[in-house]
Amino acid sequence: MGQSLKQTIAERAEALGFDVMRITGADAPARIGSELDAFLAQGREGDMGWLKDTAERRKSPQALWPDVRSVILLGTNYGGPEDPLASLRDASRGAVSIYAKRADYHDVIKGKLKQLARQIQALAGGDVKVFVDTAPVMEKPLAAKAGLGWQGKHTNLVSREFGSWLFLGSIFTTADIEADAPEIDHCGACCRCLDACPTKAFTAPYEIDARRCISYLTIEHKGHIAREFRAAMGNRIYGCDDCLAVCPWNKFAQASHETKLAIRPETDDPPLAEILALDDAAFRERFRGTPIKRTGRDRFVRNALIAAGNAADTSLVPHVEALIDDASPLVRAMAAWALQRLDPARSDTMRAERLAAETDSAVRAEWQETAGALVP
Repeated sequence: MGQSLKQTIAERAEALGFDVMRITGADAPARIGSELDAFLAQGREGDMGWLKDTAERRKSPQALWPDVRSVILLGTNYGGPEDPLASLRDASRGAVSIYAKRADYHDVIKGKLKQLARQIQALAGGDVKVFVDTAPVMEKPLAAKAGLGWQGKHTNLVSREFGSWLFLGSIFTTADIEADAPEIDHCGACCRCLDACPTKAFTAPYEIDARRCISYLTIEHKGHIAREFRAAMGNRIYGCDDCLAVCPWNKFAQASHETKLAIRPETDDPPLAEILALDDAAFRERFRGTPIKRTGRDRFVRNALIAAGNAADTSLVPHVEALIDDASPLVRAMAAWALQRLDPARSDTMRAERLAAETDSAVRAEWQETAGALVP
């Protein structure tokens, strides 16, 4: 008997550098629609308005593309030997999520997906479409349905082979291909991920309020970060790995062999003093081709100022004070907050002058709050 289509696709996927491949049918994963509706009804998506705009298409692969018959899920391991939480112990540096210390995974994975999709089309005929995180595809529920792993209590995918560290991509095809069995939930009674969250973003096991999540706050949130979250952010300036890193299944994780996803020195927990000195052009140059670039300079420096305010390092005061007159209200507001944390006396000296000069209400509020009471 000749080799099956699924076996051939698996071999082609491995040859292209994918670490795992599974297949599922195009029907919707169980409860995906009701869970998404409940999440959106409570406004837990925050600034991520595209989730609500594309909700109906997210609920099923066939809602996105009626002709799809099979969905091929691919995983790329980005695990490494480093301790993801080690960066939290050096307050002089900004902690960057492990996934973002590398080249933008969208660029690395999408090219390989397109190659594999062309090969599948040649083998099976029909049409194909490829997706990597940027389309309305619920890749984590689909990956669980296909057997790549299961969605843990932190809502992220967990793999028995690779722990928490898998980038996901998918290929939709009109070909009917034998589906794999779903993976069962192996979390058991463990709640380490829920307990580890610095901002208590998990409202219950398997439920998250994105508005409280540090990854959301530092990457997706466009506005001022609420005071209640700033101290808990510590030195995290782009994303947060806490709930992923504490998962016991990481004991089976493997080091990535994808050279294009090697950690870059310019993104490897950079010194806060360097980040605070970046203008827009320098920011774009330093983080070109990485996930960090998508946040823009102003939000990234906003995050670094919060980290500076938490650092208790007075050597950062000149860097913070230099941003008091920044063009961005986001930056000015956090500079006011950080200065009060690092040098209250200097902040008190500057307050009246800054209030007189400031036109942005949010920035004025920060200067007022630093006094401990509203200034008339």
